[in-house]
Amino acid sequence: MNSRSRLPSPAPRGRSPISPVPRQAPAQVRIIGGRWKRTLLPVPDAQGLRPTPDRVRETLFNWLGQDLSGVECLDLFAGSGALGFEAASRGAAAVTLVESNARVARQLRDNVTRLDAAQVRVLQGDAFAIAAQLPDASFDVVFLDPPFAEDWIGPSLAHAARLSRPGGAVYVETDHPLTGADAPVPAALEIVRHARAGAVHFHLLQHRVPGSAAG
Repeated sequence: MNSRSRLPSPAPRGRSPISPVPRQAPAQVRIIGGRWKRTLLPVPDAQGLRPTPDRVRETLFNWLGQDLSGVECLDLFAGSGALGFEAASRGAAAVTLVESNARVARQLRDNVTRLDAAQVRVLQGDAFAIAAQLPDASFDVVFLDPPFAEDWIGPSLAHAARLSRPGGAVYVETDHPLTGADAPVPAALEIVRHARAGAVHFHLLQHRVPGSAAG
């Protein structure tokens, strides 16, 4: 991570228990912190859309830190935009939302207009095709919440390892823990936090700083 935006050091590694939470798409998502706290944003009824629940987001932003001033973020599978708008609400300097579904992308743009969120941009198209066009080491935080029905964790993490800055953070949701020798975690990334909410496992990884010892 460059000097423009330094994330707090992650809390001690380990697994944290979180109460089970529902994963069906609501009609709205609520921003839980920052300048737009308690603002409700519409969510279209799209197949496979499962916004990150409030309690999981609260845990995530406790890990990342409440103030993201100066941080540049990428959400590669934006969906409702809950993670990206939450980051922008907490001061992120720039947020890129990538969404393949045209109707969902239109709603994201409507929400950008509603919030007057000039720091948020929406890119509509295939996540991997767009990621391949983005410059290396462009982001301090990368959010990954790909469809569980697809085997996209490995390719998603590979893109995140390239796109995140050294010292930066990668957040990923899966339906299984990213543990074991066969876990598709690139050598550049290290898992520093892991928790579970119902059937969903969520992880915080850190991009290793060159020359630092492996954890």
